[in-house]
Amino acid sequence: MAALAALAVGIAIVALAHCSVAGSTADAAAKGPVTYVFGDSMSEVGNNNYFQLSLAKANYPWYGIDYPKGVATGRFTNGRTIGDYMDAKFGIPSPPPFLSLSMANDDDFLTGVNFASGGAGILNETGVYFVEYFSFDQQISCFESVKKAMIAKIGKEAAEETVKAAMFQIGLGSNDYINNFLQPFMADGTTYTHDQFIRLLVSTLDRQLKRLYGLGARKVAFNGLPPLGCIPAQRVKSATGECLDHVNSYAVQFNAAAKKLLDGMNARLPGAQMGLADCYSVVMELIQHPQKHGFTTSDTSCCGVDTKVGGLCLPDSTPCRDRKAYVFWDAYHTSDAANRVIADRLWDDMTSASAPAPRSGAPGPAAAPASSPSRA
Repeated sequence: MAALAALAVGIAIVALAHCSVAGSTADAAAKGPVTYVFGDSMSEVGNNNYFQLSLAKANYPWYGIDYPKGVATGRFTNGRTIGDYMDAKFGIPSPPPFLSLSMANDDDFLTGVNFASGGAGILNETGVYFVEYFSFDQQISCFESVKKAMIAKIGKEAAEETVKAAMFQIGLGSNDYINNFLQPFMADGTTYTHDQFIRLLVSTLDRQLKRLYGLGARKVAFNGLPPLGCIPAQRVKSATGECLDHVNSYAVQFNAAAKKLLDGMNARLPGAQMGLADCYSVVMELIQHPQKHGFTTSDTSCCGVDTKVGGLCLPDSTPCRDRKAYVFWDAYHTSDAANRVIADRLWDDMTSASAPAPRSGAPGPAAAPASSPSRA
C-alpha cells in the first residue's frame, strides 16, 4: 500500500507539473497528465485494426454498440474500456492508438499514446497464434520511437521532463496464462511448473520495466491480474460452471510476485514510483456480489459465446437485451457497465491511498486525484 500511496501522490501533481513542461509546444497537449498505455485487449483502442493478418480484432459489430455513435473502434467491449473511464476522471481524452499516428505531421503523440495490442503478453511467445500483434517488448520499442519523435519536436530536455512526469499504465499477464500456460498446445505449460513459469514471467517483466525506466518512465501503475478462473471462458471448463480455483490461485501468486518486484524497483531505482493496482479484489467483488453493483449476471457473457471457439462477440452472435446487467461482455472481456464500476473502484482505492491521515480532532482533507487499470 505504501508504494501505491506514493504513486498516487506523484500522479496527483502530474497535471500541475505538465502545465510547465515543454513550453508553448505542450500547450497543445492535454491539461491533465500525459499517459502511455501498454497492454492487451483489455486496454487496446485499435492498434490491431492496422494489422492485416491479425486474428485478434474487435473492429466489427457487436463491439462498440454502446460506444459513442455505436462505432466498433477495436475496443474489446461493447463500449468504453477501464482506461477510457479513468482518463475521463482526469478530464483528458483517451490516448490514440500508436498505429493511427503520423508523428511527422501532427502533435497528437505529445499528449499520450496507447500501445496496447490484443493478444499481447509479458512473454514474446504468448499470443503467437494471433499472427500479428504488438508484444510488450514491441510496445516498448514503439514508445522508444515516440520519445525520439518528441525529442525532434520539442527538444531533449522538454521530452525528458514530459516522460518523467507521465503516467505509464501497464496491463499484461492474462494472456500469458489464458493463451499460453493453460493451453495444452503451447510449450510453456508442459515445459515449466507454475513456480518456474512465474519466475520466467517476473524475470522478463523485470527486464522490461528496467528498459522503460531507462527510457524515462518513473510513475508506473501495473494492473494486477483479475480472477482469471472466473471468466466465462474458464468457467465452462468446470463441470459445475463454477470458478476454477487453481487458475485463480495462479493469478494470486503472480500478483504477489509482481508486487514484490515493483517494491524492489522502488527501493533500487532513484525516483521510481511503481505500484500494483488490485484488480483481483475489485473484479472478484463484482463476480461474487453482482446485485450490489447493479448487475444480475456474472457467470456468463452477454453475448452467450462462452463455449464458442475464440469466445468473441462475432456479428452472428445475439447479445443480451440488457447489456448493463452483465459483468462480462464476451467470454473474456468485461462489459462497458462493469468497466465503469471497476474504474470507479480503482480510482477510489488510489485516491484514498494518497490522502494523508487526518490529525486528531481535525476533519480529513479532500483526496487528491490519482490514476490506474488485463485482459481476462
